[in-house]
Amino acid sequence: MKDLGELKHFLRIEFARSKQGIVMKYAPNLISEAGLSATKPTPTPMDTNVKLTTKEYDQYVTGGTPSNNEILADKGMYQRIIGKLLYLTQPKQSYMNAALRIIRYIKGKPGQGLLMSSSKKDTLTTHCDADWAACAFSRKSITCFIIKLGDSLVSWKSKKQSTVSRSSAESEYMSLASTVAELTWLIGLIKDLGVQLQLPVTN
Repeated sequence: MKDLGELKHFLRIEFARSKQGIVMKYAPNLISEAGLSATKPTPTPMDTNVKLTTKEYDQYVTGGTPSNNEILADKGMYQRIIGKLLYLTQPKQSYMNAALRIIRYIKGKPGQGLLMSSSKKDTLTTHCDADWAACAFSRKSITCFIIKLGDSLVSWKSKKQSTVSRSSAESEYMSLASTVAELTWLIGLIKDLGVQLQLPVTN
């Protein structure tokens, strides 16, 4: 084995070290690969008025496929972009537009990244939420949560719930249950590693 010094680049991810910890950044490569280097950034990652739907939903509602929702002839670019965020199948033009908007949002702050903090805080902090009936086709809600150990993000999820919730309160409870399950697993893992935790804080 050869010592190549401190890690600076790996799999197109830049690693920057400081007293605060290690930051993993890949925004510049993502912007360049998407061909958006010359475009203006956007202030938000998503357009709240846009709903991404399936091909089956388009045919059910309109009897056809709108031009903005045609299946992409070349899936390669979309899959390379989304592969770094979230992998989807049968991508449409509206999906590609949404993916490019996210990159334009990232372009507004190209220096941001994931911080693996050098702080020795031993508290798990959790934030969870639910987007009730977010799927236009199935009316299923979206569970989302993040879990931080000290100042470092260690687990996160944004996923469609398996059943339809009849109220926003029900979808919030399902999101909370999913978060608690993840917390329980993480606490067991961290204890097995010999780390003493303070009680988790949940918001």
